[in-house]
Amino acid sequence: MKRGKVDSMLPPSRLGMVQILIGAVFVYLLFITFEIPHVLKHGFGSSGSDDSLDALPRTFMLESEEEMGERDATSRPTEDPFRDSGGSPYRTPQRRTREVKKVSGLVFKDTLFDANVSRDQVSELHNAARNAWTAGKKLWAELESGKLEFDLKNKSENRSEPCPYSFILNGSEFEARKRVMVLPCGMTLWSHITVVGTPKWAHSEYDPKISMLKEGDEAVMVSQFMMELQGLKNVEGEDPPRILHFNPRLKGDWSGKPVIEQNTCYRMQWGSALRCEGWKSRADEDTVDGQVKCEKWIRDDDDHSEESKATWWLNRLIGRTKKVTIDWPYPFAEGKLFVLTVSAGLEGYHINVDGRHLTSFPYRTGFALEDATGLSVNGDIDVHSVLAASLPTSHPSFAPSMHLEMVSRWKAPSLPYGHVELFIGILSAGNHFAERMAVRKSWMQHKLIKSSRVVARFFVALIRTVPAKYIMKCDDDTFVRVDAVLKEAWKVHGHRSLYIGNINYHHKPLRHGKWAVTYEEWPEEDYPSYANGPGYVLSSDIAKFIVSDFEKHKLRLFKMEDVSMGMWVEQFNNSKPVEYVHSLKFCQFGCIDDYYTAHYQSPRQMICMWDKLQHQGKPQCCNMR
Repeated sequence: MKRGKVDSMLPPSRLGMVQILIGAVFVYLLFITFEIPHVLKHGFGSSGSDDSLDALPRTFMLESEEEMGERDATSRPTEDPFRDSGGSPYRTPQRRTREVKKVSGLVFKDTLFDANVSRDQVSELHNAARNAWTAGKKLWAELESGKLEFDLKNKSENRSEPCPYSFILNGSEFEARKRVMVLPCGMTLWSHITVVGTPKWAHSEYDPKISMLKEGDEAVMVSQFMMELQGLKNVEGEDPPRILHFNPRLKGDWSGKPVIEQNTCYRMQWGSALRCEGWKSRADEDTVDGQVKCEKWIRDDDDHSEESKATWWLNRLIGRTKKVTIDWPYPFAEGKLFVLTVSAGLEGYHINVDGRHLTSFPYRTGFALEDATGLSVNGDIDVHSVLAASLPTSHPSFAPSMHLEMVSRWKAPSLPYGHVELFIGILSAGNHFAERMAVRKSWMQHKLIKSSRVVARFFVALIRTVPAKYIMKCDDDTFVRVDAVLKEAWKVHGHRSLYIGNINYHHKPLRHGKWAVTYEEWPEEDYPSYANGPGYVLSSDIAKFIVSDFEKHKLRLFKMEDVSMGMWVEQFNNSKPVEYVHSLKFCQFGCIDDYYTAHYQSPRQMICMWDKLQHQGKPQCCNMR
């Protein structure tokens, strides 16, 4: 038998595909043939009173094409405002819920899919629609009840904060935010913030911290304000760190002259202030990105003469003309508008006022630029606007997990079976992830610790017993030169009891202020001799005595840990003599060269100090304050 014309034109593989396609078309036509009469009968053609058999086309009551054209999709905001609201296109979830209901235009009747209707009265198409209607009704009920809105709100709150390139606040907005502008992603190189403000007129000040007034003296007139870059994500229970503290004092400084003071504060401890008092920084002083730390301005006691009379006559005789200089006034005045810009350079912050460079403040505390997550302006000033620009557009992670690296390299060696020379207990808080990680990566990598001759552990939980000859206590922001501390202990010969640190002798309790102690708490005029808390060493016999008295409930407890230790050592000294070893190299405030311990060191400073020890072999400070 001869093949057909079509068969002869197609290869065998394509012939099979064509046959399958023809079969599918035949089945579809057959389905439509049986389905259309049923739809026409129960849908368009039905005019009876039984609404339970109404088909789908009657249930979709769409709005007119003209009405639909007036509305955009609600899944994203548009540039044009909604006509029905007359407000912003950026709606709240609740408003968006109402718009979904109206724009969709779907109206369902509860009697459309009556459960009493038999299966032979409806087609499979109706069954599918019934299931869809049931699911849609449930979702609609959640929308109307507000449950879905709550979930959407939670999801939006859980998202990471956006990182805008720039943003601006006017004066009222800045006041409403308690004079704090949040920088969610911090700053980056050449980021800048501009503050437009007006200093207020001076007011009477009776605070003895500003002026020591005698009876009958008039009050001091004060006008000053503070602009600070702060780390808002601070440790719980502590004030936020001041990464840059900029304090112009128009009136009220102890010098009686207008000055500008700058400083930093880490872990509630201030560094050494940089004061600009109207004189230009010395020529031999370090600069910041080529800029002087302090520019010159006219002072009341300046006679505008920087050369002696002899030099002036000599210049006249040789015919040398005098160089013309321009003097600038103090950049801030009461009631006068100013524009101040602080920008982040390679080596520090630079501050310009009204277009002129005023001061430059070097980075000194080990903070990174992204740590400055807020700008605060307080004091005698009216702020008109604040602008932040050139900000980082990527969000750094502030989650604690960023500081946790679960690798064996940073894990402390297991406790040895025998005795060790020195046990170092590091006092730390539960949320000090960054501090502990910095300690692990720096001085805990010392070969004495890696070899287990010295053991270091964090006092987050209690460690029962470590058989050590010496016991050392330090804080998690203390950098320890392990070998130097051990050598200092070895200087005490024999098996004598020892207490080593920066010892305070005849230190008197403070009766006022943050560290105040009442007479009920400490009735004596002097504390016992005690070593400052950031780092001290005890011999093991003193430590065993303290543990024993504690278990017998005989230990006297006091509110300050380092003073308490001095009390317990003094009590031990009554039965067995203790050798007190005092050294300023157990640095209490910050760091000094050739230190044994350095306090108030940020995680970045610790890594820097460890690198200097490893590569230069020198105990030098990093960004010394």
